[in-house]
Amino acid sequence: MHRRWTTALLAVAALVALACKEGGASADPDPPSGSTPPRGDLPSSMAALGDSVTSGFGTCLTLVKCHRNSWSTGDSARVDSHYRRIKRDNEAIDDRAFNYSVPGARASGLTAQARQAVQSKVEYVTVLIGANDACRATVADMTPVASFRSSVDEALAVLKKGLPKARVLVVSIPDLNRLWQIGHQDEGAVKAWRKGVCPALLANATSTAKADADRRAAVGKRVDGYNSQLAAACKAYGKRCVYDGGAVHKFRFTLDMLNRLDYFHPDTEGQHKLAEVTFGRAFR
Repeated sequence: MHRRWTTALLAVAALVALACKEGGASADPDPPSGSTPPRGDLPSSMAALGDSVTSGFGTCLTLVKCHRNSWSTGDSARVDSHYRRIKRDNEAIDDRAFNYSVPGARASGLTAQARQAVQSKVEYVTVLIGANDACRATVADMTPVASFRSSVDEALAVLKKGLPKARVLVVSIPDLNRLWQIGHQDEGAVKAWRKGVCPALLANATSTAKADADRRAAVGKRVDGYNSQLAAACKAYGKRCVYDGGAVHKFRFTLDMLNRLDYFHPDTEGQHKLAEVTFGRAFR
């Protein structure tokens, strides 16, 4: 009798051990040493839409685009871009970051870029557009706010229809007037601006005459109008779109964050800061 009870207890213990082993294996096996399981909320592909800022313009010694230093999709160690930040936790995005930004692009050119993102079937899209709509030859040449909004809506509609599950980050336009504020007494900046950099804002940079002050104020007001419409367009898009809340526009950049060729476009430090102030908005 005693032997039979002992045998039965051993059998029950064996079954319990087997059940625990099988339950543990099926629940959550330990990852291989040194690996990080991909986070489910991080995309495995992305695309950047916008203008010269997103193209990394001026960060590779000359005034040309330089995608490797882009705040959005860059893979350079000098800029901790959105791509690099995502890749640290999700290796699946490796070599799946596409930069469709175009130097000089205005909002009217955004739809063509959106179509490229749709063709690439990406899961995450960044949008930074509007500086060139304000940086025209004169204040009168600036894109009207209503036209700007119409172009943004058209581009976002293409993304929503073609990539309904993708996450979209819409970034505010930097405070262009701060360029004048921090640079109009810097000899190097003023010399660079005389070559035709954003004339609606930066022409006659050393002048404090009322006409010039009014012109700069008009540019600032127009940029504010664009940013309001970017926020509204993103809200109308729905929950898959996130606006940066004006984070980039509020950021107090310095001359040290601008390249020394045109004192307008961010250098690598500036690109890094753009990534830093926007990434948390897209991935909280």
